[in-house]
Amino acid sequence: MVDHPGPAGDELLDVVPLGPGVLAGFTSRAGGASSGPWAGLNLGLHVGDDPEVVAANRRALARRVGVPVEYATQVHGADVVLVPDGRDGDRRADALVTVSPDVAVAVYVADCAPVLLADPVARVVAAVHAGRPGLVAGVLQAAVAAMVRAGADPARTVAAVGPCIAGRSYEVPDAMRDDVAAVVPEAASRTEAGTAAVDLAAGVHAVLRRCGVTAVHVDGRDTYADPALYSHRRATHERATTTGRFAGVVRLLGPGGPPGG
Repeated sequence: MVDHPGPAGDELLDVVPLGPGVLAGFTSRAGGASSGPWAGLNLGLHVGDDPEVVAANRRALARRVGVPVEYATQVHGADVVLVPDGRDGDRRADALVTVSPDVAVAVYVADCAPVLLADPVARVVAAVHAGRPGLVAGVLQAAVAAMVRAGADPARTVAAVGPCIAGRSYEVPDAMRDDVAAVVPEAASRTEAGTAAVDLAAGVHAVLRRCGVTAVHVDGRDTYADPALYSHRRATHERATTTGRFAGVVRLLGPGGPPGG
């Protein structure tokens, strides 16, 4: 269901409900120290922004959620990492799972779908980067399976699908749309002009339901159409330039919760 509650009185994090003892939400361009095409809270280190500024932005998000935030090098695959795992900054994965209240897990995006998952009873959470290749590769199924191995029950798990490029904006060649639809039929879509397209949010929602996750909140905002969010495709089309990355982040709360939580 579309269930975007709007900003929760917080510039850095638009909080979404994933159950008691869980803090989860999505950032936007609001806040942060980046300028130029990355203006705002850019969390991506690989897009040409000043690394020191990005590091400051990441520290600001960590302060907001109250614990260090763990990221991975995202490769549009289906690998999942359970953190903490003794590695810092050298993970190559598109989903992170944790059972620790001492870290948050996050994925960064600029059109792909950031997906947050939590079983608040088993106290297992995950952040998943679900772009078109990852959706087809099975990253969501892999993330849910990793959560189950850590004790989660899909029937108890709550998911939030963050802002991503909408089907009406994500034009692709016919063959590419058909390749995606062969694996995830619900992702087949058309643009407003009637051309072939991929609907990531619809595809994510369908896959999660097939995994047994039925409580799914879909943000519904279109990154391509919303200047408050980073969009790689919009930046490429409008300015032929790079842009920043926003994030989905989730953590288990310890006693007392985080500042502002």
